[in-house]
Amino acid sequence: MLPAPPGAAGGPAGDGLSLADAIAKIPDGVEKREGYERDSFKHWVDEDGDGCSTRAEVLIEEATTKPEQGERCALNGGVWLSYYDEVEVTEAGKLDIDHMVALAEAWDSGAYDWTPERRQAYANDLGVPRSLVAVTAKTNRSKADRDPADWIPPAESAHCTYAADWTGTKLRWKLNADEKERAALVKLAQACPDTVVEYEAAP
Repeated sequence: MLPAPPGAAGGPAGDGLSLADAIAKIPDGVEKREGYERDSFKHWVDEDGDGCSTRAEVLIEEATTKPEQGERCALNGGVWLSYYDEVEVTEAGKLDIDHMVALAEAWDSGAYDWTPERRQAYANDLGVPRSLVAVTAKTNRSKADRDPADWIPPAESAHCTYAADWTGTKLRWKLNADEKERAALVKLAQACPDTVVEYEAAP
């Protein structure tokens, strides 16, 4: 079963929008890939100075059975459920941390105009639970930098949650959507009438 209710990144309880209404709030835009480099987004940093990188923080938070933390935040043991494909994973090294809206897609959708500091904040967003998710490496690499027009999770049970998480992340960071992406989201929303999107604007 899916480990999280159908909702998206953060937001106060009871303050959500229907998925269709939330999609309508995403600004229109045209994608711009020119100038993109993955290194433009400094990621997997230790922002709070506790010795654990953003990757480790997500793994600790999302584990269904918590791993033991060794020296320099080395993780041993633990169990995770990858919601994209409903696969249970017992080795942290077999998981990727997926940026819900991939770095390249974020760049295309408005992050090309951000400061380096804001791009770093985006790439390490621990402020809400669904901007970053631990999933099997296989599904993360299958997704790559594609938006919902070109990729959705293989598990049908994940579709509504994924659409909400994607939409919430776009709204949180004021990223836009092109026509093809929006059409794909609207089609997903038709099958998810009870899905609620809750989000809060990024600082």
